[in-house]
Amino acid sequence: MRSSLVPRSNIILKYTEPAEARKPSPSRTWRLYTFKGDDILDVINLWERSVWLLGREEQVVDVVTPHPSCSGQHAALQFRYTMKEDDKKEECDSMQENDRPCVRLYLIDLDSANSTRLNEKRIESGRYVEIRHGDVIEFGGSKREYVIILPHS
Repeated sequence: MRSSLVPRSNIILKYTEPAEARKPSPSRTWRLYTFKGDDILDVINLWERSVWLLGREEQVVDVVTPHPSCSGQHAALQFRYTMKEDDKKEECDSMQENDRPCVRLYLIDLDSANSTRLNEKRIESGRYVEIRHGDVIEFGGSKREYVIILPHS
């Protein structure tokens, strides 16, 4: 991971977008729901940007994860343009056959101190993991759940 300095501060960003970063199609209305127990705390329209930085460092993150066990820059949600061979057309912005370019959503842990979990399984730091509709993300020891929803269009 490359890092860069935030203008007018001493904060070093732990994440920069890759060359394949893309905004998803406006018809793919990905959302991030934040739950604490049964209560919905927030809903974020992920399709509005190509990347979302998550963590406690309010000066630089897009989504604040306020639990003390969360790192300042804990993880990122990144839309990436990829070539993937599969038969799941509904998960692709382009509806071509077989090897087709797709804008897909990925999660990456930014070497956090207390890990990131996807569907209750710890993910490896520094590696992209594809995210799908209904996936549940947890950060550090927080009880908040971040649920990815892609409503049917």
